[in-house]
Amino acid sequence: MKKFLALLAIVIVSGIIFWQMQAPAPEPVDQVRIINPIGPTVIPIAGLDSGEVSGDVPVKVHYWRTIDEAAALLAADQAEFAALPVTAAANLHARGINIVLLGVYQWKAFYLIAGDNLVFEDWHSLQDKTVYSAVGRGTTSDIIMRAALLDRGMVPDQDVTFLYAPPQEIVSLYQGGKVEFAALPEPFVTLSIGGNLDRIVLDFQDYWGQTYNTEPRIPITGFFVKRDFWAEHPEQVRETVRLFAASNAYALEEPDRALETAHNILPIPVPVLKNALARMDFYFVPALECRDEVEFYLQTLFDLYPESIAAVPDDSFYSP
Repeated sequence: MKKFLALLAIVIVSGIIFWQMQAPAPEPVDQVRIINPIGPTVIPIAGLDSGEVSGDVPVKVHYWRTIDEAAALLAADQAEFAALPVTAAANLHARGINIVLLGVYQWKAFYLIAGDNLVFEDWHSLQDKTVYSAVGRGTTSDIIMRAALLDRGMVPDQDVTFLYAPPQEIVSLYQGGKVEFAALPEPFVTLSIGGNLDRIVLDFQDYWGQTYNTEPRIPITGFFVKRDFWAEHPEQVRETVRLFAASNAYALEEPDRALETAHNILPIPVPVLKNALARMDFYFVPALECRDEVEFYLQTLFDLYPESIAAVPDDSFYSP
């Protein structure tokens, strides 16, 4: 009987080895595709887009304007990697788009600005006022504002009116004196207020850190990969992450060259972009090192404003 079991084990192991030898190897990767939002994150990816940062894996960058467009590209296998707001990525993950967080790289960008003769002392200053928010409902600043209002007993859309528009349109309205308050990312803040920094009445990153006793930063935007691609091409994923982090570093080390490239995608004057850099933070932190911070961020938003997050992601959202 023992000889039979031993022989059976040998047959099974041999069969597995034979199957593995016969299984087709993944097709080699000629190029990886990254989708990236048109906004401040055109700056940290400028090195890759321009070819100034390159490596063993050729990279093609495509820019998206709306989350729906990004979701469609991922669902149609038109991209392997994506730069996405962390909150939006959590919602896409809940919808069945199987993406994995590789790291967070945008930590500071959002500010609340006030129109002339308007004062912001605390969130109650927004009572019966109108706030413009860039792009649409569900963006980082929109979610944080709604959560903050609810936390103070105020009702969004009732006590405070929210209007949404492309950031360029909000800039025009603000400069025309038609905006009371606006929540914008840089460089649209600088484009709106010029050198009048007194019009910045709230730093969302400082608010978050002071309120929740964390660092004055927010895990705004992350770098993601589709799980099936990661499973089939782990070496290419590691190389792409290395290149992406190197592109972030390039933007800090060679800001003038990076901004010239970014200007071609985001048509804002280079001097404005350069001034705005003082109020932006880009640096790549691997998912393993920032997972606790991301989980706290998403769980806190979900607890305060459940409409913001379809579901707090499980372990499958994070790379090991």
